[in-house]
Amino acid sequence: MGSVSPSEVDLLIVGAGPTGLFAAYYAGFRELRTAVVDSLPEAGGQVTAMYPEKQIFDVAGFPSVLGRDLVAALVEQADQFKPTYLLGRPARGLSEVDGKFEVDLGDTVVRAGAVLITAGMGEFSPRPLPAGEGWLGRGVVHFVPELEAMRDQDVVIVGGGDSAFDWALSLHPVARSVTLVHRRNKFRAFAATVRQVRELGVPIITDAQVVELRGDASGALAEVELEVKSDPSTVVLPAQSVVAALGFTADLGPIEAWGLEIVRRAVAVDTTMKTARDRIYAAGDIAAYPGKVKLIATGFGEAATAVNNIAVDLNPDAHLFPGHSSDVT
Repeated sequence: MGSVSPSEVDLLIVGAGPTGLFAAYYAGFRELRTAVVDSLPEAGGQVTAMYPEKQIFDVAGFPSVLGRDLVAALVEQADQFKPTYLLGRPARGLSEVDGKFEVDLGDTVVRAGAVLITAGMGEFSPRPLPAGEGWLGRGVVHFVPELEAMRDQDVVIVGGGDSAFDWALSLHPVARSVTLVHRRNKFRAFAATVRQVRELGVPIITDAQVVELRGDASGALAEVELEVKSDPSTVVLPAQSVVAALGFTADLGPIEAWGLEIVRRAVAVDTTMKTARDRIYAAGDIAAYPGKVKLIATGFGEAATAVNNIAVDLNPDAHLFPGHSSDVT
């Protein structure tokens, strides 16, 4: 552990994505001193890092909301109670000293009465496009922080999951052309999203893979060559940008050494969101239990459940249900 004197809070939230931000608000509502730590330099987790410009359609109360707008609203909501943010600091070792947890952040140590893990998929890295070696940052991207960057471009999206089809919907009004390429003829994306993309007339080339990317005289990306299984010839598409939406590999990192029960790269919890260790809870995508559905909306409810149970853990005289926030004047 580091030699820096630890700051002390009631609750340390590990992960500053939507679930962690809502947990910070709810912890403040329960009058818990709270700190939020994340290895990323900005709040918002995967939403900020991967799809700030994408519309999110499954958050209660919003017919649709931009990722960046959802994060901004969650930060504003939590800031009512002034949580401490420790961003750009990965949580490393965890130890228990005199009834408190000490979490090593590298440059400092935080002491906490309880820990709530809301780290999403953990540490993640995008799967590379094999034919795109050398083109990353020169036309090949894994996500699109600013849609305007692709205005009037020919864009090829590679992938068959939700992200690929969501990017197709988002970029269709902006780009000159959008083509989606997938190595199979079946998709992992929601059927309704696939239908929307088809109805927009976005070309979808299946049973195909990218075999080569080529540039123009200036070295900028100019075209993509595809190999299609059903056609012995190849297809060449104009492209100034390629979105490689091939999914991510995830790693729980140091959390795996915290003495928790790990189930398929997630942390097992009970109905209170408690893990195998007392006063350590988990919520959001990283939490696992039978029947789990990974949605932002699910994480919000899990965060409230966890925080209310943590409040009782820390103070047995506290009520599990504090009443509705609308009752507070």
